[in-house]
Amino acid sequence: MARLKVFTWSDGFHAFTVAATSRARALEAWGFSRDLFKDGSAKEVTDGPDIEAALASPGEVIERGLSIDVGEVKPARRAPKARTEPAKRAPSEAALKKVRELEAELERLEATRAAEANAIDERRAALAREAEALKVRHGRDRARLQARLDAARAKIDA
Repeated sequence: MARLKVFTWSDGFHAFTVAATSRARALEAWGFSRDLFKDGSAKEVTDGPDIEAALASPGEVIERGLSIDVGEVKPARRAPKARTEPAKRAPSEAALKKVRELEAELERLEATRAAEANAIDERRAALAREAEALKVRHGRDRARLQARLDAARAKIDA
């Protein structure tokens, strides 16, 4: 059988201690899915006022008052929950409507951006065609002018 360890955490008013075989079992006994050990809220203890009571009732949460019922040690009346875990509520119809409106607005914005980007791409393509036509026309005009210049120079040299 696995060795029992003693774990504790506090909400500031009470200390909650449990003897369990693992951290996961301690979190389960406390009713948490969030890892209190990861953020340092809970820890394994080897000495303290609640160890004997916890070891006498493995798996049972022992509650000791820190600022309420100071020093009183007893089995926990309730499964403690951290203040950092708010209860989830179903979203209101107004909130759902707002989300749908914002999603639709985002879709319209994306469609507008795509159309504008498409228009820019079309203008770029038109400019590229225009630049190519200019290059061809310039090359043709330059070749004609060069031919005339060469003929004029030839007359001078003759």
